[in-house]
Amino acid sequence: MTFGIEAASYHVPSLYLEIKDLAEKRGIEPAKLEKGLGLHKMGFPDVHEDAATLAAEALLKLIKDYHIHPKDIARIYLGTESALDAAKPTATYAMQMVEKVLEEEFGERCFRNCDVVDLTFACIGAVDALHNSLDFVRVNPDKKAIVIASDYAKYELASPGEYTQGGGAVAVLVSSKPDLIEIENNWGVATESVFDFFKPRRHFKKENLTNAPGNFPEKIEIFTDEPVFDGQYSNQCYQDRIREAYNHYKEITGKNKPYEHWKYLIFHLPYAFHGKRVFTEIYSLENGLSYETPEEQKAVAKSDEYIQFINDKIEKSQHASSEIGNMYTASIFMALLSALQTSFNENEELAGEKIGFLGYGSGSKSKVFAGKVSENWKKIVSKWNIFEELKKRTAIDFETYEKLHKKQLENSVNQNYKGFGLKYIELENPVLNGARYYHYLK
Repeated sequence: MTFGIEAASYHVPSLYLEIKDLAEKRGIEPAKLEKGLGLHKMGFPDVHEDAATLAAEALLKLIKDYHIHPKDIARIYLGTESALDAAKPTATYAMQMVEKVLEEEFGERCFRNCDVVDLTFACIGAVDALHNSLDFVRVNPDKKAIVIASDYAKYELASPGEYTQGGGAVAVLVSSKPDLIEIENNWGVATESVFDFFKPRRHFKKENLTNAPGNFPEKIEIFTDEPVFDGQYSNQCYQDRIREAYNHYKEITGKNKPYEHWKYLIFHLPYAFHGKRVFTEIYSLENGLSYETPEEQKAVAKSDEYIQFINDKIEKSQHASSEIGNMYTASIFMALLSALQTSFNENEELAGEKIGFLGYGSGSKSKVFAGKVSENWKKIVSKWNIFEELKKRTAIDFETYEKLHKKQLENSVNQNYKGFGLKYIELENPVLNGARYYHYLK
């Protein structure tokens, strides 16, 4: 019996900013971002959008496109680092939104017997959810699980990470009928506790806060979406962890140069060109190339052999990331969808081809695993139309982007949006203070 991904769907924010507009305002040469990092557009959520609405959109699309009965779903596990609450899972909001839409067809609370939870480990949380759910269906082959990766990457204005912002969600159906890709049960893992990127509660003294109410505690804890990070250090941690996880994968599989047997290498992509940059070390080690000095590293990256390797095994997975930006937990899944969609559009046959995955989450952990494309993959991919759908988003100017970033807008930019949206947050009822309520506009 085989196990893996039966079907997949996605959703991205309804707005985007052209990277060249951001570059010009920040005094950056646009080519540095477009040609150097592969960035073209930055997906950005509207006022009514958050990690829960993005997840709900992807979940509902998955159910509708592939005619999934809610009673067949035993669990919905959400990987996110954009949680809306420190106790109540963001997955419960997404589940409830979708239940309401499906109520007419399937009755009230159609997910009442479904296990729902969030998993968090920076950008690898949804890979953890996939790993966990695959273990679940292997033990319960008659059951199905849905894994959702939903996030938005937000950095401080004018910070080094600002131009890598993005967001979106991918939902995958995990079962013993892997019509898209069969996942093998070998997982290379590497973990080390580091502070390359994290989102701490930050402390402020009451006396330093303007107009703080008298009943506030003497020390205030503030949580913000923007992380504390060291970009260069995080890149090194990413490179170290994937090397360690890749070597662990080699140990447990006994395979020599496994990447040579993979049609595509699918990475977590903080920016589109990140995967091809960090893999140079593994490529060098596997091929006996010297990689000690910056000059030697550049020589490997610019060699004809490595450039051909990128064109063959990585380039197609980058396309969607260039148009969306960093999706945190969802980026590795969108990289897979991007590669499969591009091959589908080019009428390429992938059935039976092996695909390698190199996931990473700051803090830090990597997981390396592989799968085989199934015979029915084209039937699944035919529902996506990723690049056509991306053209339907609404462009915003730089001033609107900054207002959205600072949360200065009360009303949605896209007044004609359809789908899930945040309706209001309760602020007066003391036993519901902060509760979030959503609606669905057809």
